[in-house]
Amino acid sequence: MRALPSEFTPYSWAPSTEELARRAGLDPIEIVRFDGNVPPLPLPSSRPGAIAQALSQVNEYPHGGYPHIHQAIASYAGVEPENVVLGAGADDLIMLIARSFAGPGDTIAIPEEPTYPVYRVAAHLAGATIGSESPVLTFACRPGNPYGDLPPIPAARPLAVDEAYFEYSGGETAIGLINEGVIVIRTFSKAFGLAGARIGYALADNETAAALNERQAPAQVSTLSVALALAGLRTPPDIAAVLEERKRLADRLSALGYEPLPSYANFVYFPADDAQAIAAKLLKRGCVVRLQPGGVRISVRDREDDDLLLSALAGDEPLPARRARSVRATAETTVRVRLSLDGAGRVRVTTGTGIYDHFFEQLAFHGGLDLTVDGSGDWETGEHHTAEDTAIALGEALDRALGDRRGIARYGSAVVPMDDALARAAVDLGGRRGAEIALAADPGLARHVLESLASAARMTLHVSAEGRDAHHVAEAAFKAVGRALRDATRADGAELPSTKGLL
Repeated sequence: MRALPSEFTPYSWAPSTEELARRAGLDPIEIVRFDGNVPPLPLPSSRPGAIAQALSQVNEYPHGGYPHIHQAIASYAGVEPENVVLGAGADDLIMLIARSFAGPGDTIAIPEEPTYPVYRVAAHLAGATIGSESPVLTFACRPGNPYGDLPPIPAARPLAVDEAYFEYSGGETAIGLINEGVIVIRTFSKAFGLAGARIGYALADNETAAALNERQAPAQVSTLSVALALAGLRTPPDIAAVLEERKRLADRLSALGYEPLPSYANFVYFPADDAQAIAAKLLKRGCVVRLQPGGVRISVRDREDDDLLLSALAGDEPLPARRARSVRATAETTVRVRLSLDGAGRVRVTTGTGIYDHFFEQLAFHGGLDLTVDGSGDWETGEHHTAEDTAIALGEALDRALGDRRGIARYGSAVVPMDDALARAAVDLGGRRGAEIALAADPGLARHVLESLASAARMTLHVSAEGRDAHHVAEAAFKAVGRALRDATRADGAELPSTKGLL
């Protein structure tokens, strides 16, 4: 093999979630990663149904290439299909561009350190050296990583501008310069939430794009990745919530005495002399950040996760141990649950099931729980799978949060009237599964959802509800179950062991 420069360092991945959990003495489900700059959940557009057609033909090569994704990217970016070059993520395209323009004896210019390390890796693998004297290629990063800044576009040509975080930048782009010796690199890993799919694209003038495509591997991305990217482009992500949370996170960091830099990306960086100690402190609470020279980079997630990190930074006492996370992924759905039994009724459920989201919210609110549920499912077959899997994921989180179940009240019951409806619920958290659900009227899935919840939570649940309106009957039943759980989960220190064995 051709020898690599002595200063070559391969790209180094962050440790696995399992390894980090081992270091922190936590369950892997309790690790929250603020180091990847990706959304906390896949977007609804990447639901399993998006790749159903591609899966049915996964035995075939993509004969004729990927004309549909070229057209979709061109429409999204405001260019022509002939300007598009596909790659297995931005990294693949950085490597492609480096080896296409440079070889042994050439010089490639990259942004000042600290910057994304793959530019240096790509240059060395191409046989080039890093420098600023007569470079055959210059890389730029806009917005910048790790600072999130928006530096000026260099005058050097040819120029490759990495716009991985373009969607968060307020529309700042170098696309208008692609006919002037500029190549723009983008990815579906960030705003589109497809980091695991490994797909990105470059935009260049017709001649350059054609030359890059000639140098690219055949079928350089998978048909499954293309299907996911096409689904994402049909409903491009709305990043307004991320921008709002980015500002809130930065403001809260400032209130804690840190000095976050202005960011045009989906992360926030703040300088810190004791960055290593900060990262170690956060890891003990399950929060993983990215250490950078002279500071800490934090991915923007959502309010619930970000508040966990902010609380740890502030030195607040850890939240009660009776909390859990649960992720359920099936062929039809993806559901993530964050649950605290000792909560204050802070509740958000967004799975798209409408009435059942509302029912779960009522159960949690009346149960005094803190509950966040995010999920998506295949709507081609209706709401059944999503509602069912949400119940199972919530039940699994409840089971996990209860731990060994010692010292809880174990039994709980409630009676809830609601307009024309009256519901009664009784709960036994002794660990035995069972459900007897009698609803005088059911809007469709209420009985099945409660049965699924009871089974996943390892509890015995009895519910009866009467009334004329199906919505009221079911809602009263969910409220009653919540109130019964409030009693049964109460940590009163009493021991009520099961006569059938350990509680």
